Amino acid sequence: MKNYQLKYRKSVAVAKDLRAIQKKQRQAIVKRIEALAQEPRPTGSTKLRGTKDLSRLRYGDYRVIYQIDEDVISILIIKIGHRKNV
Repeated sequence: MKNYQLKYRKSVAVAKDLRAIQKKQRQAIVKRIEALAQEPRPTGSTKLRGTKDLSRLRYGDYRVIYQIDEDVISILIIKIGHRKNV
């Protein structure tokens, strides 16, 4: 199985997005993001309708929006936040 490289979009303040989340939940979300390197389409992830290659990963009330690039074998984290804001 391939190991995907995790990247974060520069325009997204991931650190700021994560700071707003409680520590226990933040650690779990980061763990789920890191697991994407091994399995980019885990159980519970959903391809977003109306987009070519964006997926959503849910963790409780929080969402991680990401893009899988099979050519470069990478995953670009686009947004992390509460479901009402994402």
